[in-house]
Amino acid sequence: MLRLFNSMGRRVERFVPHDPHHVRMYVCGPTVYSFAHIGNARPAVVFDVLARVCRAHFPRVTYARNITDVDDKIIVAATAEGVTCSEIAARFTNAYHADLTALGVEAPDIEPRATDHIAQMIAMIEDLIAQGRAYRIKGHVLFHIPGFPAYGRLSGANPDEMLAGARVEVAPWKRDPLDFVLWKPAQVIEPGWESPWGYGRPGWHIECSAMIRAHLGERIDIHGGGIDLRFPHHENEIAQGTDARFWVHNGHVTISGAKMSKSLGNVLRVRDLLADTPGEAIRYALLAAHYRQPLDWTPDTPRAARAALDRLYGALRDLTPTDPLASDMAPVQAALDDDLNTPAALSALHALAGRLNASSDPGRRAALAAALWRGGAWLGLLQQDAAAWMRAGADDPSRIDTLVAERAQARAQRAWTRADALRDDLAALGVEVEDAGDQSRWRMRA
Repeated sequence: MLRLFNSMGRRVERFVPHDPHHVRMYVCGPTVYSFAHIGNARPAVVFDVLARVCRAHFPRVTYARNITDVDDKIIVAATAEGVTCSEIAARFTNAYHADLTALGVEAPDIEPRATDHIAQMIAMIEDLIAQGRAYRIKGHVLFHIPGFPAYGRLSGANPDEMLAGARVEVAPWKRDPLDFVLWKPAQVIEPGWESPWGYGRPGWHIECSAMIRAHLGERIDIHGGGIDLRFPHHENEIAQGTDARFWVHNGHVTISGAKMSKSLGNVLRVRDLLADTPGEAIRYALLAAHYRQPLDWTPDTPRAARAALDRLYGALRDLTPTDPLASDMAPVQAALDDDLNTPAALSALHALAGRLNASSDPGRRAALAAALWRGGAWLGLLQQDAAAWMRAGADDPSRIDTLVAERAQARAQRAWTRADALRDDLAALGVEVEDAGDQSRWRMRA
């Protein structure tokens, strides 16, 4: 039984979808004006795991994650480079996809783009005007907050906190300071579309509401995103009519205890981390803290994650998994069913690896290896060839094989000085040699 923390109500609840045979999940995706940073990667990884867990429980899951490809930041980036907004959006969408692939994130079932849904947004805005919840003024269309008494129920913020957190322009012509933009005018040289209110483009919040309705229907089961989206973005989506049974939010990523920001110069881009850290190690690190808690990224984080994966892959090395026993996999599944407790799930994987290493029975070892491999799959981990993982990062594997063979021969001849010298040569290459009786194998150090 899957249980999740529902931000609407602020409690852990049993997850029951509207349709027991079909889970509908939507997660806010990136605004594609630059390369993804580690904070962008966290929700992508977290909700990838949640989708995997849902697929293990329910016959059908439709997972949508959008691309925001029209935005003021995209316009600024395009103007700075002297290219079109569509070029900027295409470039960084491709980069985002490449980064997530490296992190083992599976593609969503649906990836709607804002610019493909302008007609649906216009129709939704027209409906809100007809209902008396929105009004037209000075070329804009604004949502009128006082017309939605339930506003603030998700975030629990009071009006003063809302105004401080909304980062909205308090124009004198607004009926209420918190009223937010559904449609705004655009200059002829900017991206825009004709509408009943003139040439312009949609506000950010209406985009997700329209794409959800277009692809998933009037009601969905899970709406996810980073905690920074809870207010105002998700609060505004609810006001516009988005109906989600569960609102699920992941915590912030900090860098050595500090908020990640351009002004501090501590923004960690995924592609820069990938230059010297395997994508799977980045993924492991993002799952090492509970998704609702802040995750602090330090210089030691990638190394620790790589070392942890080395232990798990080391247990799987030279083994062919068979069929896992449900009892062996139960602790991993129980952890994930408990509000996606990935730290506990990772601990359960390490416990399986420990039991595997301690066992001398071939059949039992094969079953434990299967449980470790299958449990890892729920987390998007341990799906590579174990031997290849242990050798990843070696500049010249054939030379290392030769040195290891020479050392084994020296040990067989009891030429200990020569064997120790060869071990030192291998250590200088970042290689750790593991001896088991008269057999030796090697791996790259984390």
